[in-house]
Amino acid sequence: MKRFPRNPRLSLDAEQFERLVAEALDRLPRRYRRLIKNVVVLTEDEPARELLEELEIHPDSELLGVYTGIPLGRESFFDIGGRLPPRIIIFRGPILRHSSSYDEAREEILKTVMHEIGHHFGLSDSDMPR
Repeated sequence: MKRFPRNPRLSLDAEQFERLVAEALDRLPRRYRRLIKNVVVLTEDEPARELLEELEIHPDSELLGVYTGIPLGRESFFDIGGRLPPRIIIFRGPILRHSSSYDEAREEILKTVMHEIGHHFGLSDSDMPR
């Protein structure tokens, strides 16, 4: 993952970005939306330095999104209680730096949401198409 140069022409405030993430979720087939109904989807401006360190991502690289939680099918009776629900976080800054237009940002958000949902379904990065 490389760091993308800042794109001064593309600007979406947090509310506009959240609407695009919600739109991406709405574009998913109904059967997938049912499977992610317990997943919390959040947006943040930038990934925290601690998260990048934990994932061993170089600070000059970009992280567009992240999934945390136990993937479907890997839950256990013993996991119930005291755990936070699965979460997907989509990062606004890296996606805007990666996109040269509104439409490109919209598609990048959709790809990132789908990628992180893939992790919820138990797929690794190498299992998913690039």
